Amino acid sequence: MSENDPAVVVVDYGLGNLRSVTRGLERAGASVTVSTEPSAIHDADGVVLPGVGAFREGMENAAPYREALTEYAADGGPLLGICLGMQMLLSSSEEAERAGEGDADGLDLIPGRNVRFTEAEPVPQMGWNDLSVTRDHPLVDGVGGEYAYFVHSYYAVPESADATVAETTYDGETFAAVVANEAGNVFGTQFHPEKSGDTGLRILENFVGLCEAGVESATHP
Repeated sequence: MSENDPAVVVVDYGLGNLRSVTRGLERAGASVTVSTEPSAIHDADGVVLPGVGAFREGMENAAPYREALTEYAADGGPLLGICLGMQMLLSSSEEAERAGEGDADGLDLIPGRNVRFTEAEPVPQMGWNDLSVTRDHPLVDGVGGEYAYFVHSYYAVPESADATVAETTYDGETFAAVVANEAGNVFGTQFHPEKSGDTGLRILENFVGLCEAGVESATHP
């Protein structure tokens, strides 16, 4: 790392795979801070929202960060959600409803809903799936046809087909593996890039590149 590396904040809301995400981002060229403080988000060159576990618990734990994340995204900051973190970027999930807990609201940064696999195949899905890039986005530059590591029981169904950047198939369902908002600065991976070998590293490098581009544009208007 050097003092010129983009400053990336990994949000620690109690459900993240923090160590491996941090190592992956550092390998990709970022200067990483793991923070429990919402105020740290505002000054970051990029923000990562990791996550493993249940949607409702994730949203409850992330409640103190909602305003800061929403403002950061509205200001055009690069925001990457990973696994549960990606699902939290959407509007809602049927997970809490299935558990008898009623509905749970997501961050609504990418309109859509998370739904459960039909269970024709073992759930959760756990293993390697190939990625099919469906549209251009800087996050997936140089990616296509490679495999990534998934662990999940629910998958994202964005309201707009344009929100899907890459897809894969499991349990008879072709679903979004990478999503992005209309502005292109909020995006998520259903898989774990930090556990996906060279493919995941390339995606993290692309993310760090987006953070770096933001720094350069702010420094040289």
